[in-house]
Parts: sequence; C-alpha cells; structure tokens
Amino acid sequence: MAHSTRTDTHSPYPDGDRDWRDTATRYALLPLRVFLGVTFIYAGLDKLTDSSFFASSGSGSVGDLMRTVRDSSAIPALVDLALKNPSGFGYAIAFGELAVGIGTLLGLLARLAAVGGALISLSLWLTVSWASDPYYYGNDLPYLMAWLPLVLAGASVFSVDAALRARRRQRSGGYR
Repeated sequence: MAHSTRTDTHSPYPDGDRDWRDTATRYALLPLRVFLGVTFIYAGLDKLTDSSFFASSGSGSVGDLMRTVRDSSAIPALVDLALKNPSGFGYAIAFGELAVGIGTLLGLLARLAAVGGALISLSLWLTVSWASDPYYYGNDLPYLMAWLPLVLAGASVFSVDAALRARRRQRSGGYR
C-alpha cells in the first residue's frame, strides 16, 4: 500500500489553486501575532497608567521589583543597571512593550518588532522570572519562545509589511 506525504509548504501557484493546507499554512501565525500584539500593548498601557510603577521605591514600583529579584537573577549586573534609574527603566520597558505590541499587531516591521519582543522577554526571564522553580512556572520563557516563529517568518498576512511587499511587487511587475 502506497502512502503519500505532503512535503511542500507553499503552493506552486502564485495566483490560485490553493487547498486548505496552503490556506492554513498562510494564516498559521496570525493567532500568535494577535495574541502577542494585544498582550504587549496591554502590558505597556498597564504600566503607563499605573503611577506607582515608575516610582523608585514603594509597593508595586519597578525599583522595588528590581531590588527584590536582584540576588536571584541570572544577570545581577542587568538589574544593577536598571536600579541606576528605575523610572527610566520602567518607561523604557513600558514604551518598548507598546511599540512591540503595535508593530506586531499591525505587522509593521514585524520581524524587528518580534526581535524587540524576544529581547524584552529574554531580559525579563533572566531577571524577574529566573528564580521560578520549576522553570516553566515563569511566564517570560514561553513568551520568548513564542516570539521566535515571528522573528523567523514575519507577518505574511493582514499586515503593513505584506501590503508594502505587494505594492513593490505590483510596481516591479513581477512575482517575488
């Protein structure tokens, strides 16, 4: 009995003849992009609207958080750097999360936004979540792993990047 295995992931036909697998492949990263984009926008706005977050000390402040995790982090020097200016670090994280979320959701410079999201998640994993035991209780490592497919693939559908690619393709008169 012969079995066939589908090995191609892209339709050889640029303008049609797509089956459901091609469609599923094309839209596979869209739910991940929406989830990460909305989550990072929410995280950034949550920080920006919480006045106690930007304080150097006190309950709920970024300074207090950094002092709490300093000795248990993988890179205490990174925490020390944040402690030199806790409010500046807090604003950098908040605006970084907002920019990453907007870029990811809109698909604007999507790979760059995903690299930014991965770097934010990596820095938070190495500092805030590092002491989680077992390691999978910390949420920053799964976020880091979730960013990697978007770093590799970008935003192929429903994105500013895809619209710009289509426009360039149309102007050049070819299929790329």
